[in-house]
Amino acid sequence: MTIGALGTTGAGEGRPVLIVTGLAQEARIAAGPGMSVICSSSNPHHLRSILSGFDHSSIRGIISFGVAGGLDPALHSGDIVVATEVVSGASRWQAETRFTGDLVTRADLGRRQVARGILAGVEEVVVGPQGKAALRAATGAAAVDMESHIAAHYAADKGLPFAALRVISDPASRALPALAADALKPCGNIDPWKVMKGIARNPTAIPSLMSTARDFNRAIEGLRGCRSHFLGGLFGGLIPAEV
Repeated sequence: MTIGALGTTGAGEGRPVLIVTGLAQEARIAAGPGMSVICSSSNPHHLRSILSGFDHSSIRGIISFGVAGGLDPALHSGDIVVATEVVSGASRWQAETRFTGDLVTRADLGRRQVARGILAGVEEVVVGPQGKAALRAATGAAAVDMESHIAAHYAADKGLPFAALRVISDPASRALPALAADALKPCGNIDPWKVMKGIARNPTAIPSLMSTARDFNRAIEGLRGCRSHFLGGLFGGLIPAEV
């Protein structure tokens, strides 16, 4: 059992793929046969701590999996980004891209758009449209999250294949309300008491909170919808059984 793992491969199935997530909800969706899952609780320092004690020889590759903030204005909540590379500051890491064409052309996920693009990695949540626009201008990234750059760095350091799949939660034009960010628990649930206190202080925040909740729920449904298609199917071929 890996540190912080929610799901691991069964005996005799060979080395699993390590799935790196930020929220417990994401980790529960990803868990299953052939997958070993760790959750950072949306804390980059915690994720680095987990990986520092992780036995890289026990896995055959790494996939960053979860929700992300949109940077490309053409992407909507629920749309899927398959990473071509990950960028953080001056560092860049290439993702496995051999089958991303098939991922885009073969996906059957209703109206959800599946795009290939750059993921930006950050240490803190980017909450507003101006910050998102600046990050897109600096990196050319389609989406942003707080785990992919750490997972990509670890994979490169250990010589492991790396891939990333992220579903847009808050699109580029949408600001993440400060109240929502403050009330978000590490497990991904909202603390109702903090929400109630925040609304009592600022009732005008209600519409933006409702929009944020809809966006997040759409992203989580997108993760559920693509889990078997991507993680269990095409990504399984992307990361070989032996490396």
